[in-house]
Amino acid sequence: MADITREEVRRIAALARLGLDPAEEERLAGQMVRIVEAMAQLRRVETGDAQPLTHVLSGLGNVTRPDEPRPGTDREALLAAAPDRSGPFLRVPRVIE
Repeated sequence: MADITREEVRRIAALARLGLDPAEEERLAGQMVRIVEAMAQLRRVETGDAQPLTHVLSGLGNVTRPDEPRPGTDREALLAAAPDRSGPFLRVPRVIE
C-alpha cells in the first residue's frame, strides 16, 4: 500500500480546517496509512449473501406493559400514614425562611 504523504495530510487538514504542526502531520500520516490498510482488509472479507443490518435489536419486540388504567392508592390511607397533615394536605417543615 502506498504511503500517505505529508502533503496529502496537509490538504485533508485544510479541508477539515485543522492547524497541524509538522510532528502532528507526520504522526497522522502514519495513522492514516493504518486506517487505509484496515479498510482494504475489510474489503477482502467474504460476506456472501449477508443482508445489511438495520438495527442490532431488530428482532426485539415491545417489552413494556400495555397502558391500562388501574385504581390508585386511597388518599385517606396515605394521609393517615403521614406524620403531620392539614386537612387533605401533608404538612412539612418550612425550608425557605
